[in-house]
Amino acid sequence: MSKFIKAVFIGAALSLATVSVAGAQTTPAAAAAAKFSADTPIETLAANPAAKAALDKVIGADLTKHPQYEAFKGLSPRALAPYSEGKITDDTLKALDTALAAVKG
Repeated sequence: MSKFIKAVFIGAALSLATVSVAGAQTTPAAAAAAKFSADTPIETLAANPAAKAALDKVIGADLTKHPQYEAFKGLSPRALAPYSEGKITDDTLKALDTALAAVKG
């Protein structure tokens, strides 16, 4: 898990300069209608109890308790995957998409 934590921190630090917040220009109505997915920022998922439960279950850890959460919370799970040293795989992201599709926005 230590390598995963280091990879998350390094990846998040490298990515923060290039990551834009998806949906920053959406209207409140569009945001309310949006479904959660593996492309939703982690902080947005964590703010919804059902979405956070799905994230925790599929990822296998509570990312909000990670020491570097503040550094990567704006990233989506899909954006974080390349820095997870294989812990977040394509299959994990598909399972997360499936679990989050059942969550009511």
